[in-house]
Amino acid sequence: MRKSRVRTTAEWRASGLTVGQMRTLVRSGDLVRMRNGVYATRTAVTAAKDDERRGHILQVAAVVAAVGRETVVSHHSAAVLHRIDLLHQQQAVTLTRPPGSRDNRPKSDGIRFHAAELPPEHVTTLSGMRVTTVARTVADLARTSPFMAGVVAADSALRADKTTKAELTRVCSACRQWPGVTRAREVVTFSEAGAESVLESCARVFFRELGLEPPELQVTIHGDAFAFRVDFYWPRHRTIAEADGLAKYADRKDILEQFRRDRLLREAGYKVVHFTWRELFETPAAVVARVQAAFSSPTPY
Repeated sequence: MRKSRVRTTAEWRASGLTVGQMRTLVRSGDLVRMRNGVYATRTAVTAAKDDERRGHILQVAAVVAAVGRETVVSHHSAAVLHRIDLLHQQQAVTLTRPPGSRDNRPKSDGIRFHAAELPPEHVTTLSGMRVTTVARTVADLARTSPFMAGVVAADSALRADKTTKAELTRVCSACRQWPGVTRAREVVTFSEAGAESVLESCARVFFRELGLEPPELQVTIHGDAFAFRVDFYWPRHRTIAEADGLAKYADRKDILEQFRRDRLLREAGYKVVHFTWRELFETPAAVVARVQAAFSSPTPY
């Protein structure tokens, strides 16, 4: 009972617990009902209480135990297990079954089923569950999600060295007859390991959609007395753009350091534009217009 485990009633019985012992453990809270006929240890539930990722993995484990361990965790749930960034979190557990499965309902009680063939090389094991590989997970998300969401996942997987563009391309080739594979190939081509956050990945997509020329990513700008790495850089225009997420300025010291960075960059002849998540998603055209205004400005911006 001290271990983090999720099992069906039959599996708990097979491990040696009697019906009476199970009832006692449920009453004491040492076993917690997750789904009909599926119970988790108190340790597993406590560990997931204040952790969104662990909470989802606990739900995944309960669903897999309930529907059959031959199913494969895929799409958004696989991304959570692989620690791949997602643009939007989903509560439903996502699984893939072979097309000929007896029950291929698309949805059922917090579960989203996908029907697909999965070659052995597209499946791995994590936390005792069968899960699509990182490359297959990214390809599936890129096929079935909007372009921006696919780019967020692909950039994240490349940034963390969990896959390569070559692996992603091979998976797309293996799925060449599937719906959405053209978009998946476009996502793979556009993806970059240099995008260091979800915000930067989204900015790259907005820049492309609004006609801004592609920037260089994570470039180190050198001056007489400094060397600063910047998020986006257009060398032809000596223009820098910085994506300001909440984590970037943890305290007043970080803000003052950013002011200093900007001053030194502008004194060295560079033009600097900042934007936030809210600005990018509420007024993306205004963000791009500020960058374009910096392009045409003859003096530091």
